[in-house]
Amino acid sequence: MTDPKKQKIEATEKTRYSDEELEEFKQIIMAKLEKAKEDLKMLMEAYTLDGEHGTDDTSPTFKILEEGYQVMSKEENSRLASRQQKFINNLENALLRIENKTYGICRATGKLISKDRLKSVPHATLSIEAKLKQVPRV
Repeated sequence: MTDPKKQKIEATEKTRYSDEELEEFKQIIMAKLEKAKEDLKMLMEAYTLDGEHGTDDTSPTFKILEEGYQVMSKEENSRLASRQQKFINNLENALLRIENKTYGICRATGKLISKDRLKSVPHATLSIEAKLKQVPRV
């Protein structure tokens, strides 16, 4: 015979992660946040560097190519920095959800996002099922 209380508990779907689980996720996010901030700092330094490499005494053609490369490189670093800042904001928002004890709950279905997904993408707000149902952006 099975215990009716145990059956009732198993039938009840978990609605949020435990405080211990939330703390585990918090540690993962804090580590990713620290790394992301270091990466952003490096990108910002690369973006704001003067970029003077002493091409004044070289041929004019080389100087034009060098300057064009520097502009493209700065634009790319700017895009990467912007993307990195968005990632940092998403991680910080995930920390707020942990504090509010709403972390890991899919904003589309209201069900828990799988632990595997949250460990891979700790700032996720959608379950895999909800993400796959989204209309692709063009």
